[in-house]
Amino acid sequence: MNVPTPHNDAKVGDIAKTVLMPGDPLRAKYIAENYLKDVKRFNTTRNMFGYTGYYKDKKISVMGSGMGIPSIGIYSYELIKYYGVENIIRVGSAGAYNKDLKLYDVILAMGSSSDSNFAHQYQLNGHYSAIASWDLLYKAVKVAEEKNIPVHVGNVFSSDIFYNKMTDDWKKWEEMGVLAVEMESYGLYLTAQSLGANALTILTVSDSFHSEEKTTAEQREKSFTKMMEIALEIA
Repeated sequence: MNVPTPHNDAKVGDIAKTVLMPGDPLRAKYIAENYLKDVKRFNTTRNMFGYTGYYKDKKISVMGSGMGIPSIGIYSYELIKYYGVENIIRVGSAGAYNKDLKLYDVILAMGSSSDSNFAHQYQLNGHYSAIASWDLLYKAVKVAEEKNIPVHVGNVFSSDIFYNKMTDDWKKWEEMGVLAVEMESYGLYLTAQSLGANALTILTVSDSFHSEEKTTAEQREKSFTKMMEIALEIA
């Protein structure tokens, strides 16, 4: 067994079969401290905190992924390949492309488009569709309905660029029906699909390309609770 890995202190058995993955390790800490019981921290390497505990008697882990496809590609690969994780649910933030999306709206990412070259490693003669696990997506929709949490289901864009010099590039993606932009789902979905695991991204709108409104870092860490609750229920 290749554990611990260069990026994870955990031993085999320390991590649950389902892992919630926010980008921000402090959001992972917040979820563990506010939703889980009997919590044990399994990782501190590079301050990418990971915790395992219990939610309604279900063993669940939560771990930060960092920013961008390369980062989540590392952590999700190691979790699935070396720690036997079967389900990864990303709980992240996104910038709205769709004009009807408001701050704090919840998005279930059915699929992810990208400008990343992450898929070149699979040597496919075409463009592989990065899609969520149907099982997790279906469960998330049902839980949202039961909790009366409105959700938007559709395609998101996983960008390799945060400060884009092509300032109007997002409008083309909006025209194609893409709901919002973030930076990780494409890599997560491809990694999970290549290793036979399940993955789903649940996002909260943190800002919009149609207005100046935006959330603070503290709000993104502590107040995006609706997506956390959906993720915990389906874990």
